[in-house]
Amino acid sequence: MQEHARGHLVHAARGVLSLQTERGTSIVPSNRVAWTPAGFTHRHRAHGDTDMRIVFLPPSLARLVPDRPAVFPTSGLAREVLLALTGPRDGDPAPAYRGPARARLLRVLVDELRAADEQPLHLPEPRDDRLRALARMLDENPADNATLAELGSRAGASARTLSRLFRAELGMTFYEWRTQLRVHHALVLLAEGHDTLRTAYACGWANPSGFIAAFTHLIGTTPGRYRAEQPKGFRQMC
Repeated sequence: MQEHARGHLVHAARGVLSLQTERGTSIVPSNRVAWTPAGFTHRHRAHGDTDMRIVFLPPSLARLVPDRPAVFPTSGLAREVLLALTGPRDGDPAPAYRGPARARLLRVLVDELRAADEQPLHLPEPRDDRLRALARMLDENPADNATLAELGSRAGASARTLSRLFRAELGMTFYEWRTQLRVHHALVLLAEGHDTLRTAYACGWANPSGFIAAFTHLIGTTPGRYRAEQPKGFRQMC
């Protein structure tokens, strides 16, 4: 885990990143950008062939975005600005964006993020020991289709208690949380080259259509289209 004196944005131009802080874990596919404010302990992890781009914001711009970790969609303009600010792509010469030109691009980027809606790709970290036990079980085996009552018998709590804890601590239902967890795992598998059918079954869906519907709802595109739209080539930048 690490922390920085300045807040930063991290974007996967290709592949998938996960970002872990004390608040929980966010998944960052190539159509998203994650924001981590200054002072937050965090860890980045790349999945598959990942072209990771990081942009630090000066305090004057950091004040304009949330004071907590967040994930935003990347508009076409935001994506191009991120790529321009972080150097060459596919062997092209590096654009020299420094001084006033860089400051203008950073302001455009922040304006684009402020106009975007935050995306529900964040899994908050449970505090209750029973929720933590349940989360570990399903993180290790997202295909586990046990009911909340069955999982509760393993974790030492009733379904009613766990349901209340999910809403009170995590701000979502068990079904919403498990769906997000499964989509997190699905993004990693797709980044590693698995097809839609194998990914659906590995993440607990009984049929591909259910997986496609859930994935599209959270990511904004189908699994097949998401894979097809991944940029070619690999490069990692920090």
